[in-house]
Amino acid sequence: MKRAALAGFAAGVAMAIGAALGAVSTSDPKSVPDLNAEMMNPMIGGQAMLPDRDIMENIAASPMHAQLAAALKDSGVAGALKTNGQFTIFAPTNAAFAAAGPQSKSTLARRMSYLIVPGKYDSQALLRMISEGGGDAKLRTAEGGILVARMNGPTNIVIMDEKGNAADIAIYDVRDRNGIIHVVDHVIEPGGPARQIAVN
Repeated sequence: MKRAALAGFAAGVAMAIGAALGAVSTSDPKSVPDLNAEMMNPMIGGQAMLPDRDIMENIAASPMHAQLAAALKDSGVAGALKTNGQFTIFAPTNAAFAAAGPQSKSTLARRMSYLIVPGKYDSQALLRMISEGGGDAKLRTAEGGILVARMNGPTNIVIMDEKGNAADIAIYDVRDRNGIIHVVDHVIEPGGPARQIAVN
C-alpha cells in the first residue's frame, strides 16, 4: 500500500511539473540563454557543468551530488528534470545529506519535489524578488509548499524551509538547458502534512 501511495505521489509530481511546462516553456528564439552567461557556468566539485545539458544530466555529472541524483531517480522525480520546461532546483550536496541523517523512503518523492521550483530563478531574479518582497521572496515548490529566500549578510542568499531550517547557497547559477541549479549546504524539507501538488 505504501509503495502504491509513493508511486502515485511521484506520478502526481511528474504531472504537476509537466503542467508547468505550458506556463514556462517557449519556442521563442529570444528565450535562448545568453551565450556569454553560459561561458561563465561554475564548475561543481571540479566537474564542468554544461549549459546544453538538462538539469538531471548536470546533477548526475556532479561528484558532489551522487546522493541527490540517486534520490531523484528513486523517487521518480528525475524524469521531470529532463523535460523542456524551466525549473530551479536547490541541490543539497552529499555532505548535506550525510549531515541530515537517514531519510524515510516513504516521503522521498515529496522531499525531492520540495527542492524544485517551477520557473527559472537565477541569483539576479532572487535578489530582485527579495528586494521587492521587503526582504523575503516566497517561492512555491512543485511539492506545493513554500521556500523563503532572504539575504544572509551583504552578499549571500539563504533558503529557509517550512521547518525553519536554513541552507546557504554555496554555488549560484549553474545554467542548464531547462533551468537553474543552486547548490545548497543543507537539506531543506517540507513541513506539515502532505499537500496537493502545486505549480507556480
